[in-house]
Amino acid sequence: MSALASKTCSPQHGPALAKDAAVAFLKQLSGWSLVDDGKGIRREFSFKNYYPTMSFVNAVAWIANQQDHHPDMTVGYNKVGVLFSTHSVGGLSENDFICAAKIDALGAL
Repeated sequence: MSALASKTCSPQHGPALAKDAAVAFLKQLSGWSLVDDGKGIRREFSFKNYYPTMSFVNAVAWIANQQDHHPDMTVGYNKVGVLFSTHSVGGLSENDFICAAKIDALGAL
């Protein structure tokens, strides 16, 4: 488990992360990219068919509920797009990267 994945989200207030800080966090993740002029991070996941797709969506929902930090998801038959941004800061916070790392850890199971 990565250092980010072992952390827990906390309430975020104040300014969003600066782009250089976001890039440093991004280097600790796999397959995620900055979007919306650095105000969000996104990754698309592909699966063999519908059942593992929905299993993944449920696992992400469980993580989001446990961390009280919820992504936007786009769901198709065998693809899921996950987008994190912290609305309370108007951009990215460490919470976005913590949850992304926890989702990355799902593949290590």
